[in-house]
Amino acid sequence: MAEVIRMPKMSDTMEEGVIAEWHKKVGDKIKSGEIIAEVETDKATMDLESYYDGTLLYIGVQKGDAVPIDGIMAVVGNEGEDYKSLLEGGSENGAPKDAAPAPAKEEEKPAAPAIETATPEKPAAAAPAPAKSTEKINAAIVRMPKMSDTMEEGTLVSWQKKVGDKVKSGDILAEVETDKATMELEAYEDGTLLYVGIKEGEAVPVDGIIAVIGEEGANVEALLARENGEAEPESAPAAEGAAKEAPAAEEKSVSVADSGDRIKASPLAKRLADEKGINISQVPGSGDNGRIVKRDVDEFKPAAKTEAPKAEAAPAAEAKAPAPSAPASSSPATGDFTDTPVSQMRKTIARRLSDSLFTAPHFYVTMEIVMDKAIALRPQLNEVSPAKISFNDMVIKACAVALKQHPAVNSAWLGDKIRRYNYVNIGVAVAVDEGLLVPVIRDADKKTLSAISGEVKDLAGKAKDKKLQPKDWEGNTFSISNLGMFGVDEFTAIINPPDSCILAIGGIKKVAAFKEDGTVYPTNIMKVTISADHRVVDGALAAAFLNTVKKLLEEPMSMLV
Repeated sequence: MAEVIRMPKMSDTMEEGVIAEWHKKVGDKIKSGEIIAEVETDKATMDLESYYDGTLLYIGVQKGDAVPIDGIMAVVGNEGEDYKSLLEGGSENGAPKDAAPAPAKEEEKPAAPAIETATPEKPAAAAPAPAKSTEKINAAIVRMPKMSDTMEEGTLVSWQKKVGDKVKSGDILAEVETDKATMELEAYEDGTLLYVGIKEGEAVPVDGIIAVIGEEGANVEALLARENGEAEPESAPAAEGAAKEAPAAEEKSVSVADSGDRIKASPLAKRLADEKGINISQVPGSGDNGRIVKRDVDEFKPAAKTEAPKAEAAPAAEAKAPAPSAPASSSPATGDFTDTPVSQMRKTIARRLSDSLFTAPHFYVTMEIVMDKAIALRPQLNEVSPAKISFNDMVIKACAVALKQHPAVNSAWLGDKIRRYNYVNIGVAVAVDEGLLVPVIRDADKKTLSAISGEVKDLAGKAKDKKLQPKDWEGNTFSISNLGMFGVDEFTAIINPPDSCILAIGGIKKVAAFKEDGTVYPTNIMKVTISADHRVVDGALAAAFLNTVKKLLEEPMSMLV
């Protein structure tokens, strides 16, 4: 019996995996335990083993393609065994109206079932479609990779190649702006750049089709149609094709919902629609050739779609009606102003911090720290340190040591469990022109002040030059944000997911203090405020953590021994 191989969850934060390499090809014999592919996760590149014996009957994703968790990758079974019903979910074969075995065979043959609603009156006309769908096309799809743990889409900054150029594996195809940095997109295939699907400045969701590379003369249209689950071009006579174009131009959700045919949607979009209780057949797709992607489900408003499943001509007119109403709701702006497009970084900051503030119940604890001894010690340290140590470096070290003493603060809320980390990775907020980046100092509790100082300066420079790599900003367990250098006395920060706390640091200020006998003397005070997720950290724990940080900074030599 044929068995489907799905993308496993190889790390706690993994949402999808990228096929780094296939070690088997269709037709190869496979035994349980054999390595069939290498999968790149958000943490590392790992081996994917087969759990079944048999023949590799089908490979559904190409090298370099991203696959969501639980997405179909391949099928293993007996040689010659029919596996197509597994790919179609077993629910698409045999429509109620089609009786006898003949229609069933017609639906078993296509590798990618057509979207159009098939009528039983012309079964012979559908025969050419299966022949096209099994055609070998010597070309590969280039998709938008997931270049960071928070990336949902990328903006094509510039193309380094144009259609018709020869491309080798490792060549830079384009530059892509993510929510963190502008990164280079490499080709994983040798061949000719046959197709470019997006223009410079356009945004593409993760796993969206960017380009096609292959042999000159390859049938690109057929490949794109196959990838999107459509009928391939010229699969039916021109007259019949023209007759089907009209319903295809309408909302495809109507014909799909009525006929039970396959819906063009990414697995992530389908899963999200199920979780939200949305009928995905009513969601209009904005992806390639109308494919439904995650963004479409996020932005879908059921109330606005209630009139869609009406008569044939009505949907087209009604679909256009709401469009002008959106701008009409906002009055025209007056005066002199400039509209700036929202960058990928700013979109991610808006999304993640909004989710954090409105999902995690924040509370705040503020404490004053006397920095006199730290101020006195710093010049002595800088005389022997290879890197100039700042007060911020001292705070990072103090927090790292305090987190080892209060491990419950070094934790994250994961819905059904609280994860307590056994290592201390501190994220340090760095302001850049486009927004904010949080590079990570790993194992900060084990590093010296000079090592922390050098690493912070190196990462901050990379952040400003847009040269940070995913490994530089992933894996934080606690975060620090410092506005003291801008003259800020105190402030509150929004928790940086998945952390449960963030420490906001104000500037050092000289104030008057009083001895027990009433004598006035000057002292240097720094205010710090911890923002904590009340689902993980309680007030007493936050206060205890701050007291430890206070003791370490007021007696800074204790951090060095």
